[in-house]
Amino acid sequence: MDWLTVLFTSSAAVSAIAVLGLVAATGLALGRIPVAGVRLGVGGVLFSGLAAGHFGLGMDHHVLEFAREFGLILFVYAIGMQVGPGFVDSLRRRGLRLNAMAALIVLLGAGLAAVFHLTGLLPLPVAVGLYSGAVTNTPSLAAASQAFREVAPALAEAGISQAGLGYAVAYPFGIFGIILTMLLLRRIFGINPAEETRQLEALLQSQTPPLTAATIEVTLPAAFGRKLSELPQIADGSVVASRVMASGVVRPVGTDTVLAPGMLIHVVGRAEAADALCREVGHPSQEHLPALPGPLEVRRLIVTRPAAVGRTVPELGLGRGREVAVTRIIRSGTEFSPGPDVPLHWGDIVRCVGTAAALAGAERLVGNSTRDLANPHILPIFIGILLGTVLGSIPLPVPGLPTGVRLGVAGGPLLASILLSRLHHFGGLVWYLPQSANLLLREIGICLFLSCVGLAAGSRFLASVASGQGLVWLAAGAAITFVPLLAAGIIGRVFLRCNYASTCGLLAGAMTDPPALAFASQMLGGDAPASVYATVYPLAMILRIVTGQLLVLLLFTG
Repeated sequence: MDWLTVLFTSSAAVSAIAVLGLVAATGLALGRIPVAGVRLGVGGVLFSGLAAGHFGLGMDHHVLEFAREFGLILFVYAIGMQVGPGFVDSLRRRGLRLNAMAALIVLLGAGLAAVFHLTGLLPLPVAVGLYSGAVTNTPSLAAASQAFREVAPALAEAGISQAGLGYAVAYPFGIFGIILTMLLLRRIFGINPAEETRQLEALLQSQTPPLTAATIEVTLPAAFGRKLSELPQIADGSVVASRVMASGVVRPVGTDTVLAPGMLIHVVGRAEAADALCREVGHPSQEHLPALPGPLEVRRLIVTRPAAVGRTVPELGLGRGREVAVTRIIRSGTEFSPGPDVPLHWGDIVRCVGTAAALAGAERLVGNSTRDLANPHILPIFIGILLGTVLGSIPLPVPGLPTGVRLGVAGGPLLASILLSRLHHFGGLVWYLPQSANLLLREIGICLFLSCVGLAAGSRFLASVASGQGLVWLAAGAAITFVPLLAAGIIGRVFLRCNYASTCGLLAGAMTDPPALAFASQMLGGDAPASVYATVYPLAMILRIVTGQLLVLLLFTG
């Protein structure tokens, strides 16, 4: 068995791969074990690395540093590609109130960490590590680690190691603390979860009403002889007419379709716009055109042709006069009408109605290739990483510091991926990362990073926790977790009249904590908290990363 010992103790690259594989595999397995119904998830990799480091497993310092930094780059780039498209929209779609509450939670936690350091209770690296672990936010730890490299290269390794220890100490209560807060708020205010869920679901449905389909019979004399394309609701794109039936024959809508007595029109759009069109031409009909005989078909086509990305439905040559009607666009689970100002994105689903021959032509225009959709665009990924690395290397002046501060490998790729994901298509390239590819990059990156952090800090973890100072760390981490969450929950309930289901989604999103969201959804018996979670998650994630860096940049004294 000497060969096995050599494999895990030599300084060769193969040894590093074996150690990283062992730590990641055992950590992910550990993370799948439920404790009181909650799993550590990828956080188990950190504890696996700590255990491996404690028992003497390690790897060459330079290889460890490379693996840690490369894993960090992959992780933050994937995070940026995920949250980028929804970052600005999250501020507009639901207003600023929810995001302001999420920002309050983030800033209160960072403020407590700063106070603990400024009062002499905690060294800065430990305070930063406790802050990141208490909110279970690994990107914050990664950003702070990079900031240490910028402001104090000579002390960076010791600082990163201490931060990793603080993160590991605070992480367990960070996971359970948010669940305890939800349960405590429920008990304090005597909340009925089922009723709160129904209220939130009704509110969400009223704010984003789904598209509706209707059949309208033309009966008003004032409408006879008018072109369908001239009706205001059709012209502005708020309603799409997919087909008509006259004299028992179903046919697609064209630019020359003229309204006639008794004609049936099948339309798709928001309910209020469809009702307005109905009042203008006739009355609702109980007939159901899709079920009537005719030559038309309905298909869902996926946009996978680069030439179609960024162009609107009319610019692409679909719509009236083409024997194909696009009734709706589905993007990330949201349906909306294909108006003249709505460009198509890679991966959009367009619902089309037309003859078989016309739909075949539409398919050629949009692509509709599931294989192309599943294949990640590798060239944009590496270009994005390169741009992010360059951006992170640019020194930025900060008042009070003798030299400029760089965003580093945590901030640069994150900012680059957010900007590129917002552009979606640029320079002839599609900056789209399939969800499966995004998750793969993100999980590989975070596993590499946490493995290396654990390995570097493992030799001192148990000694730190068992000491009297370790108990102080535990108490400080619990305060950073619990105080901001409870304060925000009470403020939201008492002063802002926040719905409990909305509050649970807010707390989970502000902590960027998927296990907490899963617990809230299970407790409330529905997915209502998920919409609030998605609304505040992008801003919360970015603020967690920024505050992790700012704590180091503003409080480091050398």
